[in-house]
Amino acid sequence: MRQYETAFLISPNMPEEEVEKFILQMAEIVSKKKGKMIKQDIWGKRKLAYPIQKFEEAVYVFFDYEGEPDISTELERRFKQTESVMRYLTVRKEVKKIVRKKKRKTRAEEEPPVLEEEKVEETDVDQEEPPDKEPAEKEE
Repeated sequence: MRQYETAFLISPNMPEEEVEKFILQMAEIVSKKKGKMIKQDIWGKRKLAYPIQKFEEAVYVFFDYEGEPDISTELERRFKQTESVMRYLTVRKEVKKIVRKKKRKTRAEEEPPVLEEEKVEETDVDQEEPPDKEPAEKEE
């Protein structure tokens, strides 16, 4: 089965009850054609980028579903018959497979660097340290 996304715009002069009824009818087509509705996204009334049929707004609806190509053709056939659908577009979505890659080891994780033992030089404790220099007195 393939995944599809269908977007359609419904004219804003259609009453809200009829809009909901129409969206349910379109969603039922997916289930009748043995498809699986993944997500149904209703944006509501939004401003259009440019006027369509002298309207400045439209109701945006998006369907994400899985199924055969005949589902999208049936939806588009119904959209053509309905005057309140201003625009529609169906896109086949490409399913991306999740591939796990092996984690690359960084240099720090590979092997800790082998350090040679540091040689500590022994110093004579009895040896006198040079006296600290005292600041010279200021001459006035």
